[in-house]
Amino acid sequence: MIEGRAVNPNAAKSVPLSNDHLLAQLHWRYATKKFDAQKKIPAATWRTLEEALVLSPSSFGLQPWKFFVVENADFRKQLQAASWGQTQIVDASHLVVFAVKQDLGAADVDRLFDAMVKQRGADRAQLEGYRQMMLGFVAKVPFGITTQEWSSRQVYIAMGQFLASAAMLGVDTCPIEGLDPAAYDRILSLPQKGYRTLCASAAGYRAADDRHANLVKVRYSHGEIIEHI
Repeated sequence: MIEGRAVNPNAAKSVPLSNDHLLAQLHWRYATKKFDAQKKIPAATWRTLEEALVLSPSSFGLQPWKFFVVENADFRKQLQAASWGQTQIVDASHLVVFAVKQDLGAADVDRLFDAMVKQRGADRAQLEGYRQMMLGFVAKVPFGITTQEWSSRQVYIAMGQFLASAAMLGVDTCPIEGLDPAAYDRILSLPQKGYRTLCASAAGYRAADDRHANLVKVRYSHGEIIEHI
């Protein structure tokens, strides 16, 4: 504690990966089509991936999401039927459903505001201007999009963090949008919890005979998609 304020215990412990290591892991990862159903992610590794989800960035820090880790085998089977029969749903070690908060509003702003005051030991009066700005934003998001659309974009940031974090740990993933969100919502009773399905990701370890693992990664060239202006 410094002057009554909590200090991030990891703030001074950054150990950057080498450039080569980062790129090697990103080249290694792919959307795994066939998982080894017998291989499970170690508990400590999974706890790290859950923490990576918790640490995902979002605009204003509002975190308009919840991540449902589906462990129930019957649910997984039902979700497979709602996902065009994709085997990753049941064969992967873990399945995460990325859900977006319904009806983001003033109560969510105040929840974050209270957390900032408590966890940072911040002064409420000094943060009131920030609170009012957030209230105005969620009441009417600019840019010609709805609050729900804006919230959904935040969830995809979290999915990106999850996929990259898994790759750094040598865990395979498959992001899944080929699913019926309404069916997922019904199976998992998400609307009753205040959330709706956006997408999902299977996580585990690739099967030895997944032919997609060795396919050349098809990407446009650096010069075609990056422009310095």
